[in-house]
Amino acid sequence: MQFKTLGNSNLNVSVIGLGTWVFGGDLWGGNRESDSIDAISACLDYGVNFIDTAPIYGDGRSEEIIGRAIRKRRDKVIIATKCGLIKKGREVLHDLSPQSILSEIDDSLRRLRCDYIDLYQCHWPDERTPINETLTTLLDLVQKEKIRYIGISNYPHNLMNDPMILENVVSLQSQYSILDRKVEKEDLPFCGKHNIGFIAYGVLGGGVLSGKYKTTPEFKKPDARKLLYKFYTETPLEKINKFLNSLEEINRPFHEIAINWIRQKKFVGNVLVGCRNHKQVIDNVKAVQWSLTKEEIALIDQFHL
Repeated sequence: MQFKTLGNSNLNVSVIGLGTWVFGGDLWGGNRESDSIDAISACLDYGVNFIDTAPIYGDGRSEEIIGRAIRKRRDKVIIATKCGLIKKGREVLHDLSPQSILSEIDDSLRRLRCDYIDLYQCHWPDERTPINETLTTLLDLVQKEKIRYIGISNYPHNLMNDPMILENVVSLQSQYSILDRKVEKEDLPFCGKHNIGFIAYGVLGGGVLSGKYKTTPEFKKPDARKLLYKFYTETPLEKINKFLNSLEEINRPFHEIAINWIRQKKFVGNVLVGCRNHKQVIDNVKAVQWSLTKEEIALIDQFHL
């Protein structure tokens, strides 16, 4: 496994991280708890030390499963979770108010069975709460040793250009894949300039870049893949598969190519990949055992939806 220091923190994270939304059991087709625990154990066995989750993944179920899986190996894990998304019936509210954060942190610590969280991230921006109120609350949690570092997720670069964020935030987590490159224009260069670690999620386009779908799949509603990834609703799958077929000369599985392409991009510190079971962990870890050539990267760069 390869490791990188995340931004201006002292977190030495594996370049491959485990994304755990699927562990929540909702909005992603479901998953057996035993398979989820096996996947976490396999990650630690193969050197993946960075696990990312959030309370909203299954109303805390993902955090609970992680807590059970790592209880004897806490010192081997860098845990990242989030705050700021609150379910109210069928609605999801963005709430980064001090009161909400203080409630969420204690619930997450309880579910994760931890005394502290390594990286605590604001899941989405909250336009109603001033950023200084949010960060003052988070900095107080750092002082109380409930969290080690502060991160943000799904923030565009124009919202990051705030003195308190630049001084205190160590990472940005955003969607980035061969099919979605919006962050390349401004967000990634901004992170590089200010030494903010970049964490990529959605690197397989919700599974599209694995090449396993020959026709557009029909998911049970509701499903996060159609919510987050336009490739299931707006993009002809034939065009994506034609592109993937053009990469066959690289002689590697498509998912490894997609992970590798992101991993080798400038300013990317960690690549989150969801794994349902032990086998998928092994398959994804293989992507750090080789590298694309400059010519292969240039070939992939030419593709645009």
